[in-house]
This record gives sequence, structure tokens and C-alpha cells, in this order.
Amino acid sequence: MEFFCYHRDRPGSEALRHELVEEHWSYMDRYEKELIARGPTFLADDTPTGSVHIVDLPDAAAARAFAFDEPNHQAGVYRDVLLRRWRNLLGRTMWEFPGGRTGGSRFLVLGLGPDRDADLAVPSDQDELIAYGPLLSDDGATWLGTAALVRAPDPEAARAILASDRYADIEVHEWEFGGRR
Repeated sequence: MEFFCYHRDRPGSEALRHELVEEHWSYMDRYEKELIARGPTFLADDTPTGSVHIVDLPDAAAARAFAFDEPNHQAGVYRDVLLRRWRNLLGRTMWEFPGGRTGGSRFLVLGLGPDRDADLAVPSDQDELIAYGPLLSDDGATWLGTAALVRAPDPEAARAILASDRYADIEVHEWEFGGRR
């Protein structure tokens, strides 16, 4: 089962995040084979705002353990966690993205739904999509939104991959490929 996990940073936790970077990476190294995508989100001034992890795990209990046992979460770096079932509509990991790890701006786009399915089909122009799929209820039966990692020239272009009239809200966050530097 695939899961989308977005840990949002608590304001003022940047120093603690930095202090725990090795513990965080070591924890994520344990999930190397299960990771579909990972990486931090930022404000325009490069202040960290969160961490995205898309993982393929056996069940919801394993996903909750993954999300809530993470060292930054345990230490209070994060203010909250968005954990949802997810479906990998591209069928690849971020490391298989044809555009590579560098070049261009990267974004996390979250479309949070009202009460109906939207954008379940992958956009026809997939060249700039790094990861794309629906956010689903715990049982995987109900669509709750869409999560995408995309390369785009700016936040507005990233936002445009989702039809704005089909979502209650669309969030766009600067994002970069994660992992050890």
C-alpha cells in the first residue's frame, strides 16, 4: 500500500531540525527500498517548512509507525502530519524521473478536495511530473485530494497542473529532492 506523508514544521524549529538531520536521514535510510519520493519543503527564503515522504508499506499500521516514530516528529520539529493512502499513478519513483535530480524549480502541489473525485487521470503532459496520485481515505475507497511533485518555472505554473475549480484549496510549496547530500 502506498502512503503520502507530509510532516509540517512547527514555527521556530529550524535549529532542532538541523540538530537532528543525521538521525532523520538514518531513519529514512531504513526505508530506502520502500520510498517512492522524499524531500523537504521550503519558504522562498529557504527556511524549511516540512518534509514529504511517499512510501510503499504493508498496511496503515506500518505507515502510522513510519510517520510518528520519525525522529523529528518525536522531538517536536513538526506541528502536524498529513498521512493519507495514495496511489502512484506514474508507476515510478522520483529517482526514475526523466528530468533528473537537478535543474529547474520543484514544487509539492496539494489539491484538497471538497466531496467529489477530481483529476484522477494523470495530466497528458507528464514530462514535468515527478510524482502524481490521489490522496485517499484510510480504506482507499474515498478520494480526498491529489498530491503531486512537479518541476515548473514558478509556483503558478505548478498550481496549474490541478484544475482550481475542482478543489476546496490548492497548496503549493517549494520542494527539493531529498536524501543525503
